[in-house]
Amino acid sequence: EDPESFPPLRNEAAVRVLQGRMKGIQGHCNSCYMDAALFSLFSCTSVLDSMLFMPFPLCDRNVQGILRDEIVNPLRRTGFVKASSVMHLREQLTDKGQCSSFTNAESDPEEFLNLIMQQILGIEPLLKLQSGGQKEQECYCYQIFMDKQEDLVVPDVQQLVERSFLSSDLKLVEIPSCFIIQMPRFGKEYKMFSKIIPSLELDITDLLLDSPRECCLCGDVATLECS
Repeated sequence: EDPESFPPLRNEAAVRVLQGRMKGIQGHCNSCYMDAALFSLFSCTSVLDSMLFMPFPLCDRNVQGILRDEIVNPLRRTGFVKASSVMHLREQLTDKGQCSSFTNAESDPEEFLNLIMQQILGIEPLLKLQSGGQKEQECYCYQIFMDKQEDLVVPDVQQLVERSFLSSDLKLVEIPSCFIIQMPRFGKEYKMFSKIIPSLELDITDLLLDSPRECCLCGDVATLECS
């Protein structure tokens, strides 16, 4: 029997379903990194819905079913996911990943995404990056790394991505189908930024490798790029 599916929440429906008390994904036993990642990936966008339905070559159908039926569908239907549902997923990830910390300790979101996308569902990497003309690298998400910059007090995501790419001499080899970005995080003791403003759109024109862009002086197609 085909499982019932619910579309991602948009506009007024998102506000109606997700706003208020007892909404979102219930936290329990250091699950915040996973709760935030799952909410970001599925609550209001369908770009990764293939993770929920497609029979990938390496796909673990049990984990896929838990993710779809116990987490994503309830989140989109009622705006709430109970902690026991996430714990069910964490227990399965512990078995598959041979890592006991998934059920009781805070882990890195990138570790969680790599495990579920690569090892459990067998999805092809979402990003292709190149640094300084070297061999391209494939990954599932991009974590922002940058030094403290005094002129950035309350940055937006656009600024952080651009400066992070610049400081690491990175370029996107191609336009990604999905661009998952992990914000700078430094634990409980130190935060680089107290707030980060979400950019509702992300301009990646200057981040693309060999992308034709206009000269800032004459307006013709540029032949040189200054960082």
